[in-house]
Amino acid sequence: TEQLIRKKSEHNELIIGTLEELSLHQEDIERIEYIGHWCRELKILLLQSNLIPKLENLNRLKKLVYLNVAINNIERIENLEALESLQKLDLTLNFIGELTSVESLRTNYNLRELFLTGNPCTDYPGYREYVITVLPQLDHLDGKEVTRSDRLRAAKEFPSLRERIVQLEALHKIERDEQRIRVRQSIAEQEESVRELPDNDERKASAFWQQKSEHCPETRIQMAKFSRRSKEQTTGGGNLSKPDDQKRTRKLFAECGRPYSLNEPRINFEFRDEPDRFELDLHVYKYLDTSLMDVDAQPNYVRVTIKGKVFQLALKQDIQTDRSTCQRSQTTGHLLVVMPKLNPERIVKPLEEKRTARSSKQGIKSQSTCPDLKGPVDIRNICEGSNKTKQNRINEDEVPELI
Repeated sequence: TEQLIRKKSEHNELIIGTLEELSLHQEDIERIEYIGHWCRELKILLLQSNLIPKLENLNRLKKLVYLNVAINNIERIENLEALESLQKLDLTLNFIGELTSVESLRTNYNLRELFLTGNPCTDYPGYREYVITVLPQLDHLDGKEVTRSDRLRAAKEFPSLRERIVQLEALHKIERDEQRIRVRQSIAEQEESVRELPDNDERKASAFWQQKSEHCPETRIQMAKFSRRSKEQTTGGGNLSKPDDQKRTRKLFAECGRPYSLNEPRINFEFRDEPDRFELDLHVYKYLDTSLMDVDAQPNYVRVTIKGKVFQLALKQDIQTDRSTCQRSQTTGHLLVVMPKLNPERIVKPLEEKRTARSSKQGIKSQSTCPDLKGPVDIRNICEGSNKTKQNRINEDEVPELI
């Protein structure tokens, strides 16, 4: 479907008209329909591990270089003559028994690599010699290089070789028809035995997986159906077992309005509390686009949203939001948020340091006139007083306590 192709073309900004590479493996695709109409610029098409029974609707892909349809249900090579740029074709582990259908690739003059490993036709005597003779443009067959001596040897045996292969194909068709009938009867009997069981019963699936089966397209289709059904049941049951009220909700504030501190993206950070400002250094990923980040500085917290995940840090003092700045390093990618405090701490230099600084500017050596203190100071006798002051001193025991 178009929706599936656009989903797989994220690397091309969901544009399928100019798509050059498309991977649709393991999607249970049962037929090739519209790829040739929608993606004419394709150069690489990967369709392995699906349920495709026939090669069709690919004649418009004039620029296709590599086609991979391994592990499918293909029984015949056909409808590839129009792929004039095709250089590599992978048909590994299919059900190709008609080896003479390889002759349809003669017009693909750019074809250099062909893989037929795992197909019934590879068991025919003289299989490799026949393919080498029919397709002289090949450089590698099943991953093995084709040499000049191999071609000369195969050309001598080709007249009698083709007659033998045609006979083997006829026998294979008869066996294939008999196999198709046997498998259909086996599938019908198996479904009849478990018809009374409900669809979600595990015994129905276990009975299918435990029975003996033949290696054929019909069996592969049945296996895909049971796998898809069990996956849907597992997914559906998982969704039912998680009610909406049990979903985790993100809490950024307490009930009283106090902001929480949380780190959903789990990135490292450094926080510095300077006398006049707060500095937050977030170790953001170097190659993360800046458009995926959002910074919000409020009076008592700062919040950085990175790809939908919230990093929030509560501040113990109010800040000046209008003077806060945010910068990002072009070398490391780190994000630096500087937030000036609303009420910065005042740093008062000692009087002695001021005198030293002033005298150093004037070139005068400062000498301390104050003696060094060697014990506690009696603040009551600092000022010179007379005996009258001592006599009129208030008794502290009579003073009531402060309320």
